[in-house]
Amino acid sequence: MTGPDEVVVALDVGGTVMKCGLVTSAGLLRHAERHPTNAAAGGAAVAETILDVAAGLADTARANGLTPVAAGLAVPGVVDEERGVAVWAANVGFRDLPLRDLVADRLGLPTALGHDVRAGGVAEARLGAGTGERHVLFVAIGTGIAAAHVVDGRAFAGAHGAAGEVGHVIVRPGGAPCGCGARGCMEAESSASALARRYTELAGAPLSAAEVAAAAAGGDPLAVRAWDEVVAALADGLTIAQTLFDPAVIVIGGGLAEAGAQLLDPLGAGLRARLTFQREPALVRAALGDAAGCLGAGLLGGDALEAA
Repeated sequence: MTGPDEVVVALDVGGTVMKCGLVTSAGLLRHAERHPTNAAAGGAAVAETILDVAAGLADTARANGLTPVAAGLAVPGVVDEERGVAVWAANVGFRDLPLRDLVADRLGLPTALGHDVRAGGVAEARLGAGTGERHVLFVAIGTGIAAAHVVDGRAFAGAHGAAGEVGHVIVRPGGAPCGCGARGCMEAESSASALARRYTELAGAPLSAAEVAAAAAGGDPLAVRAWDEVVAALADGLTIAQTLFDPAVIVIGGGLAEAGAQLLDPLGAGLRARLTFQREPALVRAALGDAAGCLGAGLLGGDALEAA
């Protein structure tokens, strides 16, 4: 991509909403749209929606004097990026779907398929909170927890497309059951959903993670206890991640990052207290918000064009 009017058709496919747009080589979002994923209709229907939305975005680009030169897609679940296959994603119904080739055939453009968290990590590393650093670990903390290890602007998928699943590192052996089948995983102990669950266990009344965070900030003792337990488990998990990946900066994204300093200050202190020989990373909040996945998809599409 060299021309100022050249754009990548970019789609970030979530379980509920697709965040889509036209992205320039500089990472600028020239046009943005949102569409319902309609996952309840099944994987085949979601795939058709993706194809229709991608084609519509390409038409929108041309109608506005822009030239679509590539496409990039970010999807959840297990993704074989080398083959361009969405291997499995429970929340959108994908199973062994050759999504990259389907979009490439529909649009007639070089296309890349990536994992949603890794795409977000690439965007944060190149355009957001990790800009200027070669070694970045992006950790998304929401309903679940996943990470992207990004070096020189490229995320590593691993041999089987499952790299970065730090949410399934066990931090509390024998602890809360996790959806993966294990107990005490970082995701089961320190995600937003874990925070809400722990407060309910302590108080006997349900609150959302955001409500628990607000109650903890206000000094509610049970909310404070739940919050502190989650932060401690996060610090344990990030200590393991720092030992394994040695990033210069850890970028925290996802819904729990909305707590800002309420999370980052004690989390940073907890991480610092646990490190021995490891170098302490900078710990920062993600900068791109929910646009990260779409921007990352655009960057992946641009990479695919360069490799074509």
